[in-house]
Amino acid sequence: MEPETDPRDIPDAARRALAEAEARRKAAQSRPPLAVELGGRDGPEPVRYGDWERRGIAVDF
Repeated sequence: MEPETDPRDIPDAARRALAEAEARRKAAQSRPPLAVELGGRDGPEPVRYGDWERRGIAVDF
């Protein structure tokens, strides 16, 4: 349980940051879900992890 804080103790910059974070959360929830990739690779995303290999062979573009 978080301790109660007096809203008057929060600086203006923190209030703006909290409002911006809340707006981003609402925008993220309102987006439609991404389409499922058919015939894609199994496992982690290679772009994210730099793991360009297929059947034990390294692949480079």
